[in-house]
Amino acid sequence: MTDEERAAFPDGWEAFTDPGFIAHVGPVYHRTVAGTKEFAFRTDERHGNFVGIVHGGMLLTFADRALSIVVRDACDGARAVTIEMSSQFVGAAQIGDLIETVPEIVRKTASLVFVRGTLTSGGRPLAAVTGIWKVLKDRPGDKS
Repeated sequence: MTDEERAAFPDGWEAFTDPGFIAHVGPVYHRTVAGTKEFAFRTDERHGNFVGIVHGGMLLTFADRALSIVVRDACDGARAVTIEMSSQFVGAAQIGDLIETVPEIVRKTASLVFVRGTLTSGGRPLAAVTGIWKVLKDRPGDKS
């Protein structure tokens, strides 16, 4: 993370080291407040769509990443994959906005985790997201 990126983000947040796809659209930041994980990212021109607002696909990418981390934590680090995610867009984000979410585990079974979150900017709701994650059972020979 550059000094400019660090300066543009509020104090108390830490960027994930996140190779792979998120490295192309991130960074995604996190912090823990009173035992609850919170996530955020700052939008920029890469996140825009043809009408000059933040692309819904970027909001869903961020939601998937944030909710996945909370699911992994709830499963003591076990691998889990998104098998269903639903969203309702209720507001628009502008380029430069800080987008935040605080995911919540709704229910956890031996093989599924149900989770939800609301994406906000400046207290304004942007999207409501719910999802189901499948906890993977390692097969013989799989590496952790």
